Amino acid sequence: MNFEFIGIDHVQLAAPAGCETKARAFFAELLGWPELVKPESLRQRGGVWFQCGAQQVHIGVQPDFSPAKKAHPAFAVAHIDALREHLLRNGISVMRDDARSDEGVQRFFADDPFGNRLEFIEAS
Repeated sequence: MNFEFIGIDHVQLAAPAGCETKARAFFAELLGWPELVKPESLRQRGGVWFQCGAQQVHIGVQPDFSPAKKAHPAFAVAHIDALREHLLRNGISVMRDDARSDEGVQRFFADDPFGNRLEFIEAS
């Protein structure tokens, strides 16, 4: 093969029209992800982009929006217990999952403001 994959550039999560204010409140203010300026050619589509570590998370407007309940991105976290407590203090429900604890993996799930499933994971 004359090609190779080098990683994931971004993950796109769908959201309803008018999602930008709630997306900024959750991803930028609550999670602390810097907002990125969308390219001029894509701004008319709505939505908002954020930086998460080396990757980006794009919140894109989907006219017939329905939240993703099974398919989800998983975000690697340092100090996952502190993140879990931060989310709980801010009224975000979390669901702990110990299915991989025997591998030294801690994880939990939470929904974004639009009902999309998000996983947060830390390997020890």
